[in-house]
Amino acid sequence: MTGASGSTAGIAPAGAGDVAAARKRVYRRRRILVFGSLALVLGLLVGGGVYTANALGAPVPAAVPVVEQPAPIVAAPQQLALPGFGGYAVGAIGFDGLLAAGNADQQMASASITKVITSLVILEQHPIAAGENGPDIQYTDADVDIYWDMIAQNGSVAPVEAGATLSLRESLDALLLPSGNNYAISLANWAFGSEQGLVDAARVWLDAHGLVNTRIADASGLSLDNVSTPADLVKLGELALADPVLAEIVATQKVDIPELGTLENSNKLLGTHGVDGIKTGTTDDAANLLFSADYAVGDTTVTVVGVLLGGENHAMLREAIATLLDSVAPGFHQVTPLQAGQELASYDTPWGDSANARAADGASVVVWSDTPVEVEVRAEPLALAEKGAEVGSVIVRAGAQEITVPLVLDAEIDDPGTWWRLQNPSGLEAQAAQSGSE
Repeated sequence: MTGASGSTAGIAPAGAGDVAAARKRVYRRRRILVFGSLALVLGLLVGGGVYTANALGAPVPAAVPVVEQPAPIVAAPQQLALPGFGGYAVGAIGFDGLLAAGNADQQMASASITKVITSLVILEQHPIAAGENGPDIQYTDADVDIYWDMIAQNGSVAPVEAGATLSLRESLDALLLPSGNNYAISLANWAFGSEQGLVDAARVWLDAHGLVNTRIADASGLSLDNVSTPADLVKLGELALADPVLAEIVATQKVDIPELGTLENSNKLLGTHGVDGIKTGTTDDAANLLFSADYAVGDTTVTVVGVLLGGENHAMLREAIATLLDSVAPGFHQVTPLQAGQELASYDTPWGDSANARAADGASVVVWSDTPVEVEVRAEPLALAEKGAEVGSVIVRAGAQEITVPLVLDAEIDDPGTWWRLQNPSGLEAQAAQSGSE
């Protein structure tokens, strides 16, 4: 018993040493864990802070628009009832080129259509202000002699009295409505000193206005050396309508002038088939008419300008022009290719925002026949934008017409926020790289 007890007590010193060694190993492991965690935290504070700052300050990627380009709008071509004779051309103010033409570049006698040139050249020298009648002109025995000379040449005339005083406006009425050859000469003498003086001024005026195929030999058109082409005469008609005084005179059916009596317009188509001008012209061999007509199309008015030369007589000429105009008028139509608020592009961002680009306004155009109406959408890429921001444009084209309408955003594209930025470094880095390359 005593030996057994003694052997048990002898074990204690060796067991105490093992426990102490184990405690040292645990302490060392704890030191490694603490200092390793501290190093990790410090690393996150240093390296992670740089990443966070970069992520939060980087530009967000731009959203590329998905664009809807509308298809062109094209109507069927208008079928025209064309004259079967002479030379003709038809245009419309504000529209490119000619709507119809036959022998459009062939020079032909223009006859009394020449008086339109005479009027424009005189008005350039002596313009009439709006609401006024221009300077007064005194007529003498010399003007009466001119009257009788024109009668002897079988030319058209308007009455004149020696001692009468007429305004320039009244004198132009006598020149254009009954096509008074005598007033062409009298006005040329008054404005330029002689008929030749007016002819010289008219040649300069024709060149300045690009009427290169038109020739003038006298003030009245009596000479067959007064020639022009249908294409040139359409331009001349447009120039005449651009002058308010002439536009009003050629649209007048008749006028009463105390010194002259009632003067009636020689254009018998006036007031029918939309016709509101411009000037007849008659030779021994042909009847001519430079004409204009107005037609309501949608919420606007289209002015057609045309000419037909070489009719056998004025009755035949009027019938051909009336038929032509009746076939031209329905060829104009209003097209509305763009509605206000129409969606034309869309944006979707990687962080879930979406918005549409819409037309800020509508657009309508009046077109002729099968002229195509095209719509081009130009939407820009964008990153952040407020609702209502302009993000591009829509261009409507039809012939020479062009209308530009802004594209606006219908919703806000907002910043994606901190959480998305920290979770999507690749998108931000790509955007930063793209910005750097630009």
